Amino acid sequence: MHTSEGMAKLGHSFSFEIRPTAPYSFGLTMRKPAGWSLFTQFEVYGKDTVWTATHLHGTLAGIKLVSKGTTERPRVLARVFLKSGRTHADEDAMKRELVHCIGADEDIASFYAFARKDSILRHTIGDLYGMHNTEAGTVFPDAVLAILLQMTTMKRSNEMMSCLIGRYGKLAEFDGKEIRCWPAPEDIAGCGAKELARTCKLGYRAKHIAKLANLLAKGGFPTTEELERMRPEKAKEMLLELPGIGDYSADIINPHGGFPIDVWSADIFGKLFYGREPRNGRNAIERIKKEGLRRWGAWSWMAFFYVVQDLENLSRKMGIRLRLT
Repeated sequence: MHTSEGMAKLGHSFSFEIRPTAPYSFGLTMRKPAGWSLFTQFEVYGKDTVWTATHLHGTLAGIKLVSKGTTERPRVLARVFLKSGRTHADEDAMKRELVHCIGADEDIASFYAFARKDSILRHTIGDLYGMHNTEAGTVFPDAVLAILLQMTTMKRSNEMMSCLIGRYGKLAEFDGKEIRCWPAPEDIAGCGAKELARTCKLGYRAKHIAKLANLLAKGGFPTTEELERMRPEKAKEMLLELPGIGDYSADIINPHGGFPIDVWSADIFGKLFYGREPRNGRNAIERIKKEGLRRWGAWSWMAFFYVVQDLENLSRKMGIRLRLT
């Protein structure tokens, strides 16, 4: 059986201060109400502090983030732990990547101005004031997550995700913590689909993830940063070429955002748009997707993001029973 290598002791570190664009809720951004983690499900949370691990600028990094400000005057102290020292240029690149990944450079004021005028979104921004979108920084974790979300419940997706990270992700030791991070493509590239299916009960998804890991481990596919510089349509076209990635999954991964509707989300947005659950969720996907894009346009992804993080409150406030899992 293929497993990740042993523990990586990260003894070198550098620190810097981040001044996120307000409003910025540290708590809501680091760990979303629906249970979405920042980088890995194995993160450790303390009072106004999170310890996590990911790959920054192609390097395994342990990260400690401490909130020293407020939602209206946010200030975050960041300390990045590495196995060995890096050049100032590399450290600067890691700083920029981390700031972007935690949504600190994202200005949500325009979205809020738009959302206040919408009968659905006005509830969510009150409940989730200051919550910023975050991203993995590399295509592989987002693509794997998108595949794991297909045709199943959030509970089952989280179980598969925990298994993949637990078995194949590297264990980073730093600042007295041990954090298991998302595997890089090369950590899984040597695994066959049969092994992945057996060890983590991935079903048909195993073949897609095995192919995806082998493809991305070879290099050459655009980085998340490069996808951001493309036109949204071009970025989505590139993502649709990846194994196991269809329209729904591409909308989840695309750094330009999208409106990812599948059977689960069709039920939610069908009720929100039309007041009732679609008779046939699969057949209703295209109609609901068009309505969301018509209604929310360039803000479709942020609208989706805020709604799915606020289902319990929306159910109560709008008198509609929305599926939570």
